[in-house]
Amino acid sequence: MTKFMDVHHGMTGLTGDQLREAHEADLAIQDQEGVVFEHTWADPESGTVYCLSEAPDADAVQRIHERAGHRADEVHCVTLAL
Repeated sequence: MTKFMDVHHGMTGLTGDQLREAHEADLAIQDQEGVVFEHTWADPESGTVYCLSEAPDADAVQRIHERAGHRADEVHCVTLAL
């Protein structure tokens, strides 16, 4: 499987509870697309959220986010890491 970093914009003022709820919504259905969401970060001031996952492809990541109610603005393949 490949690692992906996706980015959500426009989530200004997001709380820790809201971030947790959104992440749990992804986790609840991730198996249906073979996705494993590993970690999520947010900057409530800028409204930017980042999610790290492993998935068969970027479309699978996006489908989970769409079904969970928070479509990603960007999905990037990250194949090189230290």
